Amino acid sequence: MSTRPVCVLVGAPGSGKTTVGTALAEALGVDFRDTDADIENLAGKPIPEIFVDEGEEHFRTLERAAVAAALASHAGVLALGGGAVLAEENRAALIGHTVVHLSVELPDAVKRIGLGAGRPLLALNPRATLKHLMDQRRPLYAEVATATVVTDGRTPEELAAEIAALLKP
Repeated sequence: MSTRPVCVLVGAPGSGKTTVGTALAEALGVDFRDTDADIENLAGKPIPEIFVDEGEEHFRTLERAAVAAALASHAGVLALGGGAVLAEENRAALIGHTVVHLSVELPDAVKRIGLGAGRPLLALNPRATLKHLMDQRRPLYAEVATATVVTDGRTPEELAAEIAALLKP
């Protein structure tokens, strides 16, 4: 029998996937897993170094493998990296899962992540780049989401409570 996440979180950088995911997992009494952390553990280095040393395409290959493995083996709350939805095979793999899009607008995202520290895709002109990434990815998040939760101006605990309520049968 395969194991499935109780909930998969997707969203832009700064939407709160890790912070809200951790709070949600705690509220539900399950484990939290982040595919970005899985990739770093597998590669033995931080994501920015993967981008510099091997390039984005290599990172995306690792990401596709990490997403497939986590969807098949993790029974708790799973957070995907912000760009995971770019891969068609990741979007296809999410069909049938409970996927919550943590929606965030640019001002809140910038406040939460600062302007690019440790975020390889935000290294140059971070605000404009983040806006472009958010505009590009928003339709993909909407495509895979079974629910969308607006995160702007809300605490991780408020968001975790709302998502937990959505998950109740």
